Amino acid sequence: MALAGLLLVAAGPSDPPVVRVRLVTSAGDIVVALEARRAPKTVANFLRYVDDGRLEGTYFYRAARRKGDPKLGFVQGGIGTDARRILPSVPLEPTSLTGLKHLNGTISMAHGADPNSAHGNFSIMVGDNPALDARPGNPGYAAFGRVIGGMPTVQRILAMPTGGGRGAMRGQMILRRVTIQRAERLDGVAKPTGRAKPWLIKLPWRKD
Repeated sequence: MALAGLLLVAAGPSDPPVVRVRLVTSAGDIVVALEARRAPKTVANFLRYVDDGRLEGTYFYRAARRKGDPKLGFVQGGIGTDARRILPSVPLEPTSLTGLKHLNGTISMAHGADPNSAHGNFSIMVGDNPALDARPGNPGYAAFGRVIGGMPTVQRILAMPTGGGRGAMRGQMILRRVTIQRAERLDGVAKPTGRAKPWLIKLPWRKD
């Protein structure tokens, strides 16, 4: 099982050094270039969600604006808490290891209290966010690529009305979430996991 898990997160030899992915959203398209050689495990994790179609029908649900400058901050999207879409987590690849920093347009994997708990949620920076980089006593987050098209769409999402939430997300939940209609790989060959897709099963008591 350990070997199988390793194979799931290791970058394949057929992957180019940079893999582009287009996110087609209800607010506009966003194209990201993922650093498959510098952050191989994090990129492979994200591509599993892309190649399986696990991001289709999910949302950008959070807009975290800076108090001093609301035009800066980050937006967060992905599977949220939908356990039907979740895949095994991957170990953190900190910025101190990859050399990738949380600069304007950077895409980064979200995680919970455990830094090795990244799944299918991610953030996109609007402006530099060095507080998310690794530093002594704090492993930070895994930056793994950058936006190369559609940054105005990201900025529009950041500016959307927010409220609700709790803890660190208090007041930051997008009131009318932005749907990720499709996530498509533009480079390399798709590698679906072959795992079951229970979110596609329409149960009579579910509205989604």
